[in-house]
Amino acid sequence: MSYILSNANRWYCAQESTYGQVGAITEANQIPAVGMKVQHQRQKSQRRDKTGTRTWAGLPEGLRRSTTFDATSYMRDWSDPTVLPPHGPMIEAAMGAPGLLWEGATVSTGTTQSTIYFVTAHGLTPGQAVVSAGEIRFVAAVITPQVVVVNAPFSVPPVAGVPLSATATYRLATQLPSVSLFDYWDPAGAVQRLMPGVGIDRMNVAMNGDFHQLEFRGMAQDLVDSASFQAGQGGLASFPAEPAAAPVDYGLIPGNLGQAWVGAIPNQMLTVTQASVELRNNLAPREREYGSILPLAIAPGAREVNMTLEFFSTDDSATTALYQAARQQSPVSVMFQLGQTAGQLMGVYLKSMIPDVPQFDDAETRLRWQFRDTQAQGTADDELVVAFG
Repeated sequence: MSYILSNANRWYCAQESTYGQVGAITEANQIPAVGMKVQHQRQKSQRRDKTGTRTWAGLPEGLRRSTTFDATSYMRDWSDPTVLPPHGPMIEAAMGAPGLLWEGATVSTGTTQSTIYFVTAHGLTPGQAVVSAGEIRFVAAVITPQVVVVNAPFSVPPVAGVPLSATATYRLATQLPSVSLFDYWDPAGAVQRLMPGVGIDRMNVAMNGDFHQLEFRGMAQDLVDSASFQAGQGGLASFPAEPAAAPVDYGLIPGNLGQAWVGAIPNQMLTVTQASVELRNNLAPREREYGSILPLAIAPGAREVNMTLEFFSTDDSATTALYQAARQQSPVSVMFQLGQTAGQLMGVYLKSMIPDVPQFDDAETRLRWQFRDTQAQGTADDELVVAFG
């Protein structure tokens, strides 16, 4: 017998074709495990029958069960651009629409920092991401089948004759899919767990920590473990074995690497000290139907996309323009780039939000501006786009 080391832990996530039916995983489905809390419990019911004693007689089998979780993972590199990134199933479960791969295309002459000409038809649509020289941007407009305009300028124009890197873009959708989340431990005799029917209620992307970090909160249909497994749970005949163990070979991205672009005409903010974007789905499980112990599906409510941003104030035009937009209640766009190398990039794009007047924090030697829970807006499932490149 030995203690279970808390770092002897590996997570995998996989899409489900049907709610609550566990998806298959491979080594490529592994995401960095940082910390996860799972609460699995029976419904709290109060017995009102007269037993003639003060002793609680317990509850019968068959009461409804609920499972909630809070998992934190680091952003990792995207080593194989021919398939969707490892975090893809979790991002899709939070946002709704399937990930869209773009294999890249070769740049033509005439390209500027904001307008890109391609040698052949690019196949891009508004909102998709493109990557050039370690920078990620989003297509703001498609001018022709061979010309696009991006949301913010590249530092240098993409070079003619050089292809832009592949990207994977995730958009919002009205309905949300479910995923399976696997929780494996060493040694092999330890209790292994998985959650089928995972629905993401909240997704938070945090920047400027030690490493870029993703947090997922939500609910699952059930908590299945290797110690008490029964055939049929999660649609399985037996508890699934972990894919062949391999040394950790993914790369993490330092949390201080990236860019922030804000404004009606986007300007790069160079003094950001903290930033995060949170998606809230206000999810509710279908758990009250007669004849069922476990939830039957997930039902998303009204969506909220909120941004928190803090930076040191300066007297430059970008800072002044942002304050004026807040006073005048004018919409601005916001884009965060996480990382600075192709294959280790993540982009978060909010095309329109009306900022509140910032709070001035003068507790330190330099004035800091704070925007708290500024909510993004849109027309139809377009207030947020997330991409990897």
